[in-house]
Amino acid sequence: MDPVEIRAAGTLDVRIYGGTGAMAGAAADEAAAQLRAAVAARGVAHAMFATGNSQLAFVERLVATVDVPWDDVEVYHMDEYVGLGPDHPASFQRWITERIVDRVHPRSAHLIDGLGDPRVECDRYAELLSTNPLDLCCLGIGENGHLAFNDPGVADFDDPVDLKVVELDEACRLQQVHEGHFPDIDAVPSEAVTVTIPALLRATRVLAVVPEERKARPVRDAVEGPISTACPASALRRAPGTTLFLDPASAGLLAPT
Repeated sequence: MDPVEIRAAGTLDVRIYGGTGAMAGAAADEAAAQLRAAVAARGVAHAMFATGNSQLAFVERLVATVDVPWDDVEVYHMDEYVGLGPDHPASFQRWITERIVDRVHPRSAHLIDGLGDPRVECDRYAELLSTNPLDLCCLGIGENGHLAFNDPGVADFDDPVDLKVVELDEACRLQQVHEGHFPDIDAVPSEAVTVTIPALLRATRVLAVVPEERKARPVRDAVEGPISTACPASALRRAPGTTLFLDPASAGLLAPT
């Protein structure tokens, strides 16, 4: 599954594939290789995954990949709505559990609790990440350019903490409605717990998996615009060991090479 085009943007490796399936398969192969390498080196791999519709094809390919040492992988996720428990259909705990944990049965799954005191939960999860540095972080880019729930208004490229409670902006909340997770914007929680940008990009290997036409504008801004919190995903351009996987639709607004 070779890309049809490779380009660089700062330290970011940008790979464009001929279709969504090829993109998802290539990203899954890269993720699997990183997990194998970490387990071979240290006996355990720590891997964080984004949730959401844009990650479905990639995750489906990854959990179907043979010879991934899931028994030695510890799974993390990067955000959760304040006030939502694991039984809620839109809960990211549920997404991770159904699509990864229940499928491959990793050594452990560290889930962000949306029901307790969110600031206490930030401290608890930050301690986990401090103790268990990430070998792999697989993330997406939001329609407003966010990474995890680091929307433009709250993103900080030099955040002093690894997790924080954030107010979700309207574009982010509307994306959740458009993806079918909530019936209307009033049903979308206004706050979330999120892993911060420095903590996401501190992983040894970062894979940004970004298909679909609705992501074309934030992809263009991330790759070709200023490195600024106006497009939080532009931080990918200064994160070594990071690869951006695109399909023709998400790459559609990039300038020709």
